[in-house]
Parts: sequence; structure tokens; C-alpha cells
Amino acid sequence: VQLQASGGGTVQAGDSLRLSCASAGGTLSRLRMGWFRQPPGKEREFIGSTTWTGINRYDTEYADGMKGRFLIFRANAGNTVSLEMNNVRPDDTAVYYCAAANAGKSDYIYWGQGTQVTVSS
Repeated sequence: VQLQASGGGTVQAGDSLRLSCASAGGTLSRLRMGWFRQPPGKEREFIGSTTWTGINRYDTEYADGMKGRFLIFRANAGNTVSLEMNNVRPDDTAVYYCAAANAGKSDYIYWGQGTQVTVSS
């Protein structure tokens, strides 16, 4: 599984931005997919995840404080995983990563290269 995250860039505070994650090889539809971010000088933090629970069914969860402005969803038969960020703030500036864990597992073992999001005030 080779993950590729895209959609980063520089935006203004209050804007919306959508990041996407797809695989250059292999299907993502039944993998647990997570979004993480690493702000400058800080530890990487979990944003949320989407987990396959049945045909065309996914369970989505978010870290405390992430639900509301962030939305994780899938498209393309579950093979594209997106992170929609709304009303972004300067403290959302970070490198954003998508990651995958095998079905039924919680350890994220596949990681994308990260995409930079910079929010200016």
C-alpha cells in the first residue's frame, strides 16, 4: 500500500480546505484509515479515522477537539479518504498525514508522505 496525500497549501484563516488520500497500489476500502497532523515543533497528533464495518459502511471517529471543524469521509468505493477542514485557524498549520492499518488492526503501518497546510491570519 503506497499512500499519497494531496490538497495541502497555504490558506487564510476561516477558509476551508480538503485533503485527499489515495493509494498508488492496493485498495483502501477495507483498511482502517486515519488522518494525523504534526504542527511545527510538536508531536504528531491523531485527528480521526474511518473503519470499514460492512459493505459500503464505515465507522468514523475523531479525537477530542477535532470533531466539528474536521470531517473525514470516503469516496471512490472507499478507496479515497478525504479530510475536510472548515474554518481553519493558524494553529491548524501542520504537516498532515494519512495512514492505514490492516483490517481489524489498530496499528497504522502504512504512511503517506505528508502534505503541508499553512494557515495565515
